[in-house]
Amino acid sequence: MSFCDQCGHENSVGARFCSSCGVTLIVNVDDRTQGFDPIAESPEPPVTDGYLVSTSGHRSGASFALHGEVVTAGRHPDSDIFLDDITVSRRHVELRKSPKGHTVRDVGSLNGTYLNGDRIDESPVGPGDEVQIGKFKLTYLGPNGERA
Repeated sequence: MSFCDQCGHENSVGARFCSSCGVTLIVNVDDRTQGFDPIAESPEPPVTDGYLVSTSGHRSGASFALHGEVVTAGRHPDSDIFLDDITVSRRHVELRKSPKGHTVRDVGSLNGTYLNGDRIDESPVGPGDEVQIGKFKLTYLGPNGERA
């Protein structure tokens, strides 16, 4: 804990401002510096067939690598891409590997699956396309992370 020099309020460790009066707390320079061991570089990047990156929903920013012939997405815990929200069906979509990327197929979801704003049953998906599953919007990226 650290104490404010202005009002004497006890603040949590690492706080930069007093939670009572808002004054900038004096922080010891050594307290702000952390050292990390370097991470050993992988000799080869992981092999993937593409990515889905969440751009909305509570998993915004999450990236999902697509591996194998079929990748499942839904609310079921055994889904390859687990999207835990009531707007997502337990078994919502499948992404099937194709020669030009992937095909997204709705597998009987209640709220439907959308590709670039249009409701679809099955459609090829390309780099930069937006797949909406329930309230989650995911951008499809190709094998090397390309958008289009």
